[in-house]
Amino acid sequence: MQPSKGRPRGGGAGQESRVEPLDGHDPVPAEEAGQLRYDDPWYDALASGWGESSDDGAQAQPVVPSARTEGDTEAAAAAAADVYLEVQRSAAFQEVRRRYRKFVVPASVAFFTWYVGYVVTATTAPELMARPVAGAVNVAMVAGLGQFLSTFLLTWAYARHARLRRDRAALELRWDTQELTRGVSGGVS
Repeated sequence: MQPSKGRPRGGGAGQESRVEPLDGHDPVPAEEAGQLRYDDPWYDALASGWGESSDDGAQAQPVVPSARTEGDTEAAAAAAADVYLEVQRSAAFQEVRRRYRKFVVPASVAFFTWYVGYVVTATTAPELMARPVAGAVNVAMVAGLGQFLSTFLLTWAYARHARLRRDRAALELRWDTQELTRGVSGGVS
């Protein structure tokens, strides 16, 4: 965790928080130090323009977004759920899923068969695995290195397939979904 660099930490409303010293002096309560308190230091809605001076030398007051009511949140969530169900039922989404399954299922079966075949052969036919190929290198070593090689090749093939066959369609679906949810929630995401 990063140090607070003199900013107040934690604490809810009404509690006195302490400012950690950077110069070795005793900590001072945040209210006495003239500092504002934050419940969440990573919340960045107030970050734009925070602490910047206006032309007349006064501190610029940040614009705080209004809080949503529970009814608004529930209605937006229900509408967003409808949007996601609509997208899931769409032909474009089904096509992306079909392309994914068309690659992943055969590749998984082939890789699992290759792996189990290596393990079964190593346990049932040790004389075959001990057969030398070149010098001290035997069949078991070559097959074991083949496991690593096939893992890297499968990873490369998956990334290539995703890039060429699914990524563009999935990105278009993502943009369409975001546009639909923005429209449903009134432009506030």
